[in-house]
Amino acid sequence: MAWLTAASALLTTLATAPARADSAWQKVGGDVRSGVSGLAYEGRTSSGSGVDVLAVHDNKGAGQKRLSRKTHWEGANGISPITWDGPEPIDLEAIEAIPGMPGEYLALTSRGIVHRLKVAGPKATVVDYSPLPAIGEGDDFESFALVAQNGKLAVLWADRGAGADRPATLYAAALTFAPWGQPQFGTVTRRAYRAAYPTGDGTRHISDISVTDSGRIIVSSASDAGDDGPFDSAVSDAGRVSVSAAGRVRVTLAASPSVLGTFPEYKIEAVECLPGSTDALLGTDDENLGGYVRTMPFCEA
Repeated sequence: MAWLTAASALLTTLATAPARADSAWQKVGGDVRSGVSGLAYEGRTSSGSGVDVLAVHDNKGAGQKRLSRKTHWEGANGISPITWDGPEPIDLEAIEAIPGMPGEYLALTSRGIVHRLKVAGPKATVVDYSPLPAIGEGDDFESFALVAQNGKLAVLWADRGAGADRPATLYAAALTFAPWGQPQFGTVTRRAYRAAYPTGDGTRHISDISVTDSGRIIVSSASDAGDDGPFDSAVSDAGRVSVSAAGRVRVTLAASPSVLGTFPEYKIEAVECLPGSTDALLGTDDENLGGYVRTMPFCEA
């Protein structure tokens, strides 16, 4: 009887667990503390066949990992920890390289605190940190992207939204830095965005943002029913952004976003267009199921 009970429980678990049969996804973490919440391109490997990226993790406890380096190439990944030197953030959700400043990054928490980092080898040092401007009531941030055009910088970020009753709010502003390193934001604009897919009650309309060299805004959207799933995701072409020589930021969102790909059973929280390529590196934070990465050709001009 005990054997029959155990067998029945095993069969029930197998029947309800995600299949995870897609070999294009490569596993980079096996538990709730190892998911990928955001990715930033760091550089090509010495052979040129792979890329180094920084990944943030949404851990909240003291001493838990906040940042790691992943070396991604076709069919495999290498993972190495990075020591965080400075005040520990709570719930990091996005990271982006600062254009024109090698080794420097901005990382964002879900509550809207931006950390400026210098990364050298296995160590990330906090230079400064400050809140985002114009944080709205109930905002929960998972996305952040920097844009360099005409010698000027701009930043996009979004409240992720929640189901049918709360679309995402996409924010945009010019970006400069104070002499001591603190990010400084210009006039903020807002646009509402509703994902074309997924569309259920647990939908996060924007779970990450990346911008192509030509200004296309690529976003991920995700559905999360709990720490064991089921999950669902899509990547879409959401519109365009431009930055004038005077630093004016203009965002035009598509009336009907074009879905570039759907990814049942995965919760995509990271999209990073890789320089010199049409590929986007996608990362997932699948809670108790860990994290996965893969590439898709979503970043064409």
